[in-house]
Amino acid sequence: MVINILFTIMFVLGVNYLINYQLRIKKAADLSKDTLFPNIDDEFSSILLPIEWKEMEPLAKNTKSYQYVKWGTIIALVLLTVLLWIVLATDWLGSSFLSIVYLFIVIISSIKHRGNLFILSKGIILNGKFYSSNQIKYYQIEKIVRWHELYGLDDRLNNAYKMTFKIKKELFPPNYIVVKDADYLERMILLLDEQGIPGIKEIEQANSSVGNFTTKS
Repeated sequence: MVINILFTIMFVLGVNYLINYQLRIKKAADLSKDTLFPNIDDEFSSILLPIEWKEMEPLAKNTKSYQYVKWGTIIALVLLTVLLWIVLATDWLGSSFLSIVYLFIVIISSIKHRGNLFILSKGIILNGKFYSSNQIKYYQIEKIVRWHELYGLDDRLNNAYKMTFKIKKELFPPNYIVVKDADYLERMILLLDEQGIPGIKEIEQANSSVGNFTTKS
């Protein structure tokens, strides 16, 4: 009985997460129409996304990634509902608790949009979520040179720039992105500075893991 209640709570939390995630992506797609960067193909291709290091794509409702989230959310909700019915109607949960929880996590985590970074006039869209300028504590830039954790993982990463954003009151910060082109990076820095978002630039030396820091205000 207690296990059934716990799983029901997990179900409610999971459904809430999936619905909010889909709505978040929808809002981001609407806002991305007013993006300042990136706009052209070269700007999109200059941004690489972990972990597969694919080039960034536009965030639009007709893209495969958006449609995957849209229809994947519906399918996931159906699967979770069926799973809940099986758990409540049978004693499967009692004998296979870990398997049920694992299946639950797999369904939830499978609905994920590709990463992205859009700079707007009053904030950014990072990995499908909008953050206003005052929500961003700072951004950090690290040049990917020898001894950097990303150096050598892909030839395109070498001597590129890792950009990470620190979000206020965010327990699990969004993933970083990598910018290949220094000119486009300067353009991004200028747009962020215009919003008053502070930045830290770290250039790691080839023979040392200690970087030089420059704070932008």
